[in-house]
Amino acid sequence: MRRVMASAPVEEAPVATAAGESRPERPKLRTEFAFELPRGYVDDEGKVHHSGVMRLATARDELIPLRDDRVRENAAFLTVVLLARVVTRIGDITDVHAGVIENLFASDLAFLQDMYRRVNSEGHTRAGVACPECGHSFVVDVAGGRLGES
Repeated sequence: MRRVMASAPVEEAPVATAAGESRPERPKLRTEFAFELPRGYVDDEGKVHHSGVMRLATARDELIPLRDDRVRENAAFLTVVLLARVVTRIGDITDVHAGVIENLFASDLAFLQDMYRRVNSEGHTRAGVACPECGHSFVVDVAGGRLGES
């Protein structure tokens, strides 16, 4: 199983500092992350949507749901409201709201929760892995790609 997300590497250019030294420029901040749902969202017409985009969360995204009555009644609903704020597209659907997130399959919800944690806590979707046969270490991007897809 391999999950792949295409992205061009960002080259770092030197930047002059106040002391006249040269240091590498910071790479551009990546704020959107494409993904492929393992099962897919089934809309009211029966169409299955797999690809989507999640943006980085802001402090406001994490605070606003805490005032939501649905979250006050059931803390588990926080995930639904929060993901509805940061998932900007699933397939053709650009109006992603709590109702859409509620109707995801459990495996897709778990996938998005994990992706949210990785991009917002760790800042990236890359993971260091090692080949079980030869022990060679390398980095893979774990966002996107459907399960079983190579």
